[in-house]
Amino acid sequence: MAPHDIVIIGGSYAGLGTAHYLLRHTIPALEKANQNAIKYKLTLISATSHLYHKVGAPRILASPDLIPLSKAFRPIADGFKNYDTDHFELVIAEAQSLDERTKTIVVSDTYGSSMPRQVKYSTLILATGASSDSPLWSTPGSHEKTITALKEMHSALPKAKTILIAGGGPAGTETSGELATLFPQADITLLSGADRLLTRLRPAIGAAAESKLSLLGVRTTHNVRVNSTSSTGSQTTIQLSDGTSRTVDIYITATGIRPNSAFLPRNWLTEKGYVITRDNTSLRGPVDGVYALGDVAGYSLGGFLDIIEAVRPLCSTIFVDLAGPNAGKHKAQAFKQTVTETQIVPIGPKGGVGAAYGWRVPNFVVWMFKSRDYMIGVSPEVVSGKQFVKA
Repeated sequence: MAPHDIVIIGGSYAGLGTAHYLLRHTIPALEKANQNAIKYKLTLISATSHLYHKVGAPRILASPDLIPLSKAFRPIADGFKNYDTDHFELVIAEAQSLDERTKTIVVSDTYGSSMPRQVKYSTLILATGASSDSPLWSTPGSHEKTITALKEMHSALPKAKTILIAGGGPAGTETSGELATLFPQADITLLSGADRLLTRLRPAIGAAAESKLSLLGVRTTHNVRVNSTSSTGSQTTIQLSDGTSRTVDIYITATGIRPNSAFLPRNWLTEKGYVITRDNTSLRGPVDGVYALGDVAGYSLGGFLDIIEAVRPLCSTIFVDLAGPNAGKHKAQAFKQTVTETQIVPIGPKGGVGAAYGWRVPNFVVWMFKSRDYMIGVSPEVVSGKQFVKA
């Protein structure tokens, strides 16, 4: 009998965590519940062969001496080598299209070593995340593109006299702090398209972030956006929404993200391209047998907690749905999203600003949780699935 094919698309935090949990807990429980009448195989489709620790991108891009690239990128395959091939397959490829009728995904090899292939699914989990305009923040397919962009940045920064960073959210704010600390001789400007920094946090915290950046020599300009850019030699000229222009040695865009969902049927998506989650407590997707979590999902607020806290509830829902009457007394665990003010924003290596579960946190807490090392120790744990050893 052919196995029931569970397919996860996405090889970053959400996809890797879900894969480990299903393989360690959900699939064994399903096979026990149905007395091995049905076998299950999990296929993980990842556009990149390496996990990029993008949480640490502001420090990674600043200097390889702070976080070496060998620690910023971890081979995904290393975390799955102990699973038997009857239950698991890793496919390094990018999803190009999906046929809802035949439940088939067409994927193409990200690294160009093989022809496109089709992957069939019975159960589908969408964990493709979101991308930004710059490869500094995410891996657009091959991780090698991000490594190239990082090396180019590492080479250019020590020589730069003028730096402009666009984006008043955590990425732009954190990057400004890192670069101002490491390159105090540079003239650094941070553009905020809003009337303050860090708009998901209370105004007082955004003001505190701006004050810390000012002490480091960063100039913050509010209510100004980038209209267009053009490059001449090693410099970039930026046309701004207030009618002015700036020519700088280094321009870093840290604005906005877009969901990686272009290959999906349009009726599965919200107006902004996020995957519809019919029930945010179960994370069931737009049609039966499809689920979504992480940055690509409609429920997500874009934070790390929206990934880590969703894995167990999602997997328990999948167990209930697939086990059917064999689920016994097992009930799906409801996903309880953290909606209170939570965001930790380092500004340099000695601290920063932020809030956790509605409480403003002091400088040393920011340092302890994120600023000191940007949580680089989490990366190998994500690859190995350490967070999900226990059910």
